[in-house]
Amino acid sequence: MNVLLASLFCGLIFGFGLIISGMSNPARVLNFLDWSNHWDPTLALVMGGAILVALPGFKWVRKRQQPLFTESFDIPTTSKIDAKLIVGSSLFGIGWGIAGLCPGPSIVGAVTLNTDILLFVGAMLIGMWAQHSLFSKKGS
Repeated sequence: MNVLLASLFCGLIFGFGLIISGMSNPARVLNFLDWSNHWDPTLALVMGGAILVALPGFKWVRKRQQPLFTESFDIPTTSKIDAKLIVGSSLFGIGWGIAGLCPGPSIVGAVTLNTDILLFVGAMLIGMWAQHSLFSKKGS
């Protein structure tokens, strides 16, 4: 139960951060990606601020033997660049560039019941399901 509460707490903080910074607004993200006319540097500033806040936490966590709410760290062990990584990251970037949304802000934006955002979330969930169905290890 501690893991669920910690996850909920972190998700709420992340969501409020997206709202306060304006990053749940797809137009703000698209204006960052459009360098021609109405360029908005807010995304870079928010990302830079997030990195500065997170760095001490990462240093602290690396000194720990185990996480606070589970038995071991879940750190990826592979550094292989393969077709799944290239295709997945390309689809992510294309979707982000077209819609100005990625998973976090789209979930936050879904509470507004905006049809475009709900369609994005639906397509994202279908894509997650399809990826899991097609690429998950059989028998696990």
